[in-house]
Amino acid sequence: MSGLDGVEHKTLKVNGINMHVAEIPGSGGGPIILFIHGFPELWYTWRHQMTALSSLGYRTIAPDLRGYGDTDAPEKIEAYSYLNVVGDLVALIDAVTTGGEAVFVVGHDWGAMIAWQLCQYRPEKVKALVNMSVLFAPRNPDRVPVPTLRHFFGDDYYICRFQKPGEIEAEFKKLGTERVLKEFLTYKTPGPLYLPKGKLFKRSENAETALPSWLTQEDLDYYVTKYDTKGFTGPINYYRNIDRNWELTAPWTGAKISVPVKFLVGDQDLTYNAPGAKEYINGGGFKRDVPLLDETVVLKGLGHFLHEENPDEINQHIHSFFQKFL
Repeated sequence: MSGLDGVEHKTLKVNGINMHVAEIPGSGGGPIILFIHGFPELWYTWRHQMTALSSLGYRTIAPDLRGYGDTDAPEKIEAYSYLNVVGDLVALIDAVTTGGEAVFVVGHDWGAMIAWQLCQYRPEKVKALVNMSVLFAPRNPDRVPVPTLRHFFGDDYYICRFQKPGEIEAEFKKLGTERVLKEFLTYKTPGPLYLPKGKLFKRSENAETALPSWLTQEDLDYYVTKYDTKGFTGPINYYRNIDRNWELTAPWTGAKISVPVKFLVGDQDLTYNAPGAKEYINGGGFKRDVPLLDETVVLKGLGHFLHEENPDEINQHIHSFFQKFL
């Protein structure tokens, strides 16, 4: 794992589970940035951010979320709801701070969704948030999410395919961990992701997936090692709680995000190109629901994994925003 000098690994007991946490202390107890990864990633997705921002004096902390990497993976599907995962992070913040003060937060993909929830339930824990890829989605009391997605995108849409316990895991096993991770991490189609049964990641016979410049074989090997050990069930259980999350968050219907936010998204990201996303950003809906939204930055040519595709630019955005609150 090149370029990861100074990373300290520890296991903390939080919210009833053992959580693996990677940390670069920074210089002299500087402000904490908590990084929250998405699917199918690990703490490791933040390697460039941790190195760069710790050199600027921040104390950078990136856990493996429950079900991922070296963190415990509870067996029950319902153990992966928003409330469980946010509970883990609140306990983690309390464990790494003195007196439970607020921290800076950076989220991506599922990590972004969890960061939005953290800001809804416990805004006093978050000084400011840089969120990437996944917009805030206000709860719609009239639409259960998975049936709605099924209606719009059909049964082959990846979130719909993830719903039945064990099914997609068996298909992933057939393909092999490396192939599955490579396909997800190199996905750069601005449209929705479909995974038809028996035709996952279909490509012409000899078309080998080339690794993009930002992902080395060494990086991929690290992910593969952890997913080979842990499997995909924990991470996919987050998707199996989408409807349960909708039920559990009924009390927050209409709630706004009351912490300062900067939002970053690549113009090639499937999330930015999802139906209604651009209208939500440009039509004032996003700013209405996130009143302290500082700015939305759309980055040309970047896909879903923007913080790895162009770390220097992303690091600059994170640093310049958080500087305002020091």
